[in-house]
Amino acid sequence: MMKRNALALMFLSALLTAGAANAACTVEYKAKRDNPLKLEFGTADLPDEACGSAQAAAAALAPRLAQKGWTLLSVVSIVPKG
Repeated sequence: MMKRNALALMFLSALLTAGAANAACTVEYKAKRDNPLKLEFGTADLPDEACGSAQAAAAALAPRLAQKGWTLLSVVSIVPKG
């Protein structure tokens, strides 16, 4: 049982590392969720094509947040990787 859990943890770790390796920038953003109102200041890794401007970052990030029930309010900053 413990070996199976360790394998699952290693697999998830590899997936997360692979996703981060493809990121060209990290964006800081503000988002909200209604009923009840919740505000969030968060970060997300985005691919190269979304790193050129706040508008491009917002276009890439807003759908990802919407899937989780959040509405993007603004992109605060774009920090290049590398």
